[in-house]
Amino acid sequence: MRMTHQLKVGDAAPDFTLKDDKKNDVTLSSFKGKQNVLLAFFPLAFTPV
Repeated sequence: MRMTHQLKVGDAAPDFTLKDDKKNDVTLSSFKGKQNVLLAFFPLAFTPV
């Protein structure tokens, strides 16, 4: 996905798809209106070697 504009504080996150712990595709939009979602971003130093 290529962003064409910058997000500002308070903007809705764009929809995206990631794999869950069982390798199933999960989209952000699948949670809309059902439950809250927390997006946490970690620096590369926290990734396993």
